[in-house]
Amino acid sequence: MEFSLVKINDVDLMQYKKDMQEAFQKGFEDVFGKTGGIILPEKDIDCSLNEKGAIAYKAIVDGQMCGGAVVVIDDETQNNHLDLLYVKSSAQTKGIGYAIWSEIEKLHPNTKVWETSTPYFDKRNIHFYINKCGFHIVEFQNEHNPSLGTSEDFIGDGGEGMFVFQKRM
Repeated sequence: MEFSLVKINDVDLMQYKKDMQEAFQKGFEDVFGKTGGIILPEKDIDCSLNEKGAIAYKAIVDGQMCGGAVVVIDDETQNNHLDLLYVKSSAQTKGIGYAIWSEIEKLHPNTKVWETSTPYFDKRNIHFYINKCGFHIVEFQNEHNPSLGTSEDFIGDGGEGMFVFQKRM
């Protein structure tokens, strides 16, 4: 497998968003069944892309874009955030997600702490972040944790909450 992780360009941006939406949609629908709603609206992707310190990467495998990630880098504190990571549904279970994450760590060696989150129901993601990437669950965001907002604030969580993960480097 020939793998590279590079910054997204304007030419690929629309396909990148579409692929990301499809991957998130499939993850949700695999658990909850078909839905008429959009799990990851384009406005949420744009919000991540436009955050201060945001960097969007695309994963290229054998010449094809098959995934990507959006990270938010705080140069001052080096407490950085993985906002979004996806692998196209057709390319999953081939180690691409782990290759993306490993490359992100190499690209940002000064990071002190990484943080990310995933919906409570997504066992694949929970396994990935804990068992593959070395994150730890540090919080459960949900309706009983009112300081964190409402369940509508959490992307694709089925209205039930998100696990927050951290990885200290």
